[in-house]
Amino acid sequence: MRKIIDLQMEFWKKDIANIEFDLKSRDEIPKLLMGLQYIYRTPPVREKVFDVLKQIVPKQSHETGRPCMDLWKILVLGTLRLNCNWDYDKIHEMANNHDKLRQMLGHGKNDSGSSYALQTIKDNICLLTPPILDEINQMLMTALMEPPMCGVMEPL
Repeated sequence: MRKIIDLQMEFWKKDIANIEFDLKSRDEIPKLLMGLQYIYRTPPVREKVFDVLKQIVPKQSHETGRPCMDLWKILVLGTLRLNCNWDYDKIHEMANNHDKLRQMLGHGKNDSGSSYALQTIKDNICLLTPPILDEINQMLMTALMEPPMCGVMEPL
């Protein structure tokens, strides 16, 4: 059974919306993770993104079968792989050992016992095809161009 995202907070885990990044970092990883954090923090955008991502798995996989990688994890790892131009071995290493990335995947600091198998990463990330990513990109650009949903804008 494939979950979209596990929103259930556990005691030792940090909420993805509250992960803090080094704003002075010049590396691409924090910038990309902050962009993904925006998707997570904005429920209307998050719902639209996951409606697109639901296309990548068969209908029966949503309802029956063994647990699979969440769509959120596929999005995070697949986006990092493509934007950072990493091979599967690099994304495997980062998914299992990079603290901020593991927090974005929903793991806590004491959650070192759970790791991702290389074949699991390969089997799931390959589902994120260029047409799916293009559709997500177009949807995000449209969402960013829309005025804020908080009502009338107040003057500064």
